[in-house]
Amino acid sequence: MAAVAVQLSKGREAAVLDTLFPDGPRADGLPAALSDPRRLAAVKATGLMDSGPEEAFEDLARLAATVTGCRRAFITLVDDTRSFWKSCVGVPVDGVAERQNPVNESFCYFLVGLGGEPFVIDDAATDPRTSGHPSVAPMKIGAWAGFPILGPAGEVLGSMCVIDDAPHAWQPAELGTLATMARAVSNEINLRTSLATAREALTAATGLARSLQDSLLPPVLRTVPGLEAAASYLPAAGGTTVIGDFYDLFHAKGPWWCTVMGDVCGKGTEAAKVTALARYTLRAEATQHLSPATVFEHLNSALIDQRKGERFLTAVYATFRVTPGGIAGRLCTAGHPPALIRRADGRIQQVGRQGSFLGVLPEARLADVRFRLAPGDALLLYTDGATEARARRTAVSGARPQFGEDALAAALSGCRDMDAAGIVAHLGELLAEHSGDWASDDTALLALRVPPRS
Repeated sequence: MAAVAVQLSKGREAAVLDTLFPDGPRADGLPAALSDPRRLAAVKATGLMDSGPEEAFEDLARLAATVTGCRRAFITLVDDTRSFWKSCVGVPVDGVAERQNPVNESFCYFLVGLGGEPFVIDDAATDPRTSGHPSVAPMKIGAWAGFPILGPAGEVLGSMCVIDDAPHAWQPAELGTLATMARAVSNEINLRTSLATAREALTAATGLARSLQDSLLPPVLRTVPGLEAAASYLPAAGGTTVIGDFYDLFHAKGPWWCTVMGDVCGKGTEAAKVTALARYTLRAEATQHLSPATVFEHLNSALIDQRKGERFLTAVYATFRVTPGGIAGRLCTAGHPPALIRRADGRIQQVGRQGSFLGVLPEARLADVRFRLAPGDALLLYTDGATEARARRTAVSGARPQFGEDALAAALSGCRDMDAAGIVAHLGELLAEHSGDWASDDTALLALRVPPRS
């Protein structure tokens, strides 16, 4: 389409336009609404300016031309300087650069200036609103009918329009169809914008959740002389919510070390607050008490005092020291899955006496159990995300079986020749394979292993 420099006259047509647009004209005579920052932001947010043709829009433009009998049909997006043709029928163009014209050469600015009302011209050469427009003759605009494409807040993004070479008495059925197609284009664009916004929000939420979760976990496990240690945190699919799984490994005092695995009931910031309270209370109490049950009793009191029973947690906690024969320690379980010991020969033993949840009752039932690890033995702490991981695919019966305690024990038994890092990695791979990389709950794993003697 040949470019036409349009300068609106200062005569009758200009006077008509001055009263036509509710927000008045700009200095160049075009509607002031073209330069509305909110409208321009909405146009930009579509991401469609300077984009190539797409069938979803091309089909609607072709349909508009067919039902009206017009040779030309357009779907446009209009900023403050140009009208971009997302789709055009009846105009030969090569490349994106040719799919546009200056805004003052396009009738689309009428729709923007009218604030979302349709703009219909039966005879462009005689209608006082367009008769003085220099594009009418060069572009062979006999008649023009356009309906607004609206953004999510009603902003006029552009138009769905058709051009007839000759005057055209538009029929109600034609205009009704054009209006319906304009709404379809608006819905398509707004759906895309909403999806893009949702993806951005999801990405941001996932990043925030992971950052907050990471802040509640030790970035690197402490090195314990004479002991291998490894841990992993496997987030649930989606990962937009902070889950209360946590673990830690730290020095208490003298030859004593401590490790803990916990799971706070609930999700989000409240769970994160309880997790933070638990981690720091455990570290503080560990310097004063070697009994895991006693440490848990103090944590239970802190949870009741500060959280008033709003959240509870389960945990397993061990205090241990390295000995010439491996490690020796005590372990306490508070409503948590039992710790597992894999002996050097592959045998699996559960360790821990089931105790009360923490943060529920002022008097918790808790008891220490002694344990030892010899060279080649390994201790595994985990959250229930491991045993309760469900299969992604439904079985023939319709069920989605859990991974289960027996499968976890069998998998751990098969790690006889693996170091702590290998154990954690292998178990993580099996869980991911079982759930199809779509875990419904976060899972934490922590392994301690006494290296075998050379």
